[in-house]
Amino acid sequence: MISAEIVSTGTELLLGQSLNTNAQYLAEQLAALGIACYYQTTVGDNAERIRSVITHALERADMVITTGGLGPTMDDLTKEVVADLWKLELQMDAEELARIEAFFARRGKKMPENNKKQALLPAGAQKVPNAIGTAPGIIVEKGNKTIILLPGPPFEMQPMVETTVIPYLARKVGTEPTVLFSRVLKVVGPGESVIEDRLRDLLEHQSNPTIALLAKDAEVHVRFTARGHSQEAAKGCIHRLEQEVRQRLHPYVYGADDATLASVVGTLLRQQSKTLAIAESCTGGLIADQMTNIPGSSDYLLLGVTSYANRAKQEVLQVPATTLEQVGAVSAETALAMVRGVQALAGADAAVAVTGIAGPGGGTADKPVGLVYIAVRNGQEEIVKKIQTFGDRRTIKLKTAAAALDLLRGQLMANET
Repeated sequence: MISAEIVSTGTELLLGQSLNTNAQYLAEQLAALGIACYYQTTVGDNAERIRSVITHALERADMVITTGGLGPTMDDLTKEVVADLWKLELQMDAEELARIEAFFARRGKKMPENNKKQALLPAGAQKVPNAIGTAPGIIVEKGNKTIILLPGPPFEMQPMVETTVIPYLARKVGTEPTVLFSRVLKVVGPGESVIEDRLRDLLEHQSNPTIALLAKDAEVHVRFTARGHSQEAAKGCIHRLEQEVRQRLHPYVYGADDATLASVVGTLLRQQSKTLAIAESCTGGLIADQMTNIPGSSDYLLLGVTSYANRAKQEVLQVPATTLEQVGAVSAETALAMVRGVQALAGADAAVAVTGIAGPGGGTADKPVGLVYIAVRNGQEEIVKKIQTFGDRRTIKLKTAAAALDLLRGQLMANET
């Protein structure tokens, strides 16, 4: 099997100022082609360190794919380092220079002098056309080793990979029949340790496919990875094991791959021709945000109310003042009053409401930080649930939103049985 290593250049990545989405994207593309990726390295804008990283990567892998360092400034060094490493002369590509000049001309600007360096290509290199930006990608081969250089901006890099790099790699692996395929089941409710206990024998003894657990902010992902002579064969390896895992984790698996809790809830609402209203206190509109991230959600989402203050709960959602005085805003009674109020306000078929203490302050011995009440109303049927979450403010909000959508999902699914 051909192996590849991903090298991401850019000091901003090391400082945490930018998220390295390029490495994730490239790893997915390599896996889909059946190319093994055992190492990923991030290095700053320093010629000596870039050279060292690429040298070690070439010792471990058949090919190295770099991102970043192809720009016009002095700290864009990747191309120069590779050319020096393999003793390749950098030559001006007249066609590429004309393309870069035209790029600026279309914008009514003159090309800065330093952009000329982007048209310098190592002798014998294959270009990877860049239809969006100024930096072309480069593919260089030496013996049985390959280096692929790509620009850093994802909106430039990804189309270049799809139009040129993937076809190139597909030709490289044409004699290698192994294909890698992954599938992810998404679980909400039990924690990683509980899921591991339920799947322990499968996690320990599976080799093809393999199973791995990935803990997220408010859920756990179960990832299956299989190898086969074709994508269909690899999928077939996963199918039986997936059914076993679904059975062991029932009813906590809510979807797979690109599904989200919000998209699953939206699908159920659409299938049942129902509308939804949302009332939020501690989550501050997060549930409504997740629901409206789904295209077409206006078909079923009527209204979202962020009733943070008690006055808003009273005046907008008609929560009785006596309820707030006697049991407080964080209570089952208030959650029920909120869900009834927002459902009536919107005239919705279903509604969900949350109230709690997101912290870090505001907790007491009786009502600690992370205490949340969730209420769901489906038609005239209603349920209220008390949960205790832990973590920082953001984590508590995310866990609350997930628990609320999952409770709503359960009520809508019960309506189908």
